[in-house]
Amino acid sequence: MLIIEVKEGESIDRALRRYKRKYQQTKLRQELNRRKEFRKPSVQRRNEVLKAEYIQQKYGNE
Repeated sequence: MLIIEVKEGESIDRALRRYKRKYQQTKLRQELNRRKEFRKPSVQRRNEVLKAEYIQQKYGNE
């Protein structure tokens, strides 16, 4: 559970912004999406290889 202490004189909007940033840094949302459905290790590895090939084509030829 994330705990954000609102500092004295700090607006709620700024505290909310700090909360959202901290939430993103924990990568909790990515983990929930990953666990939503099971992917076979072979499919997961294939996706990693395809992603690496794409990045290599896009940035490797420069």
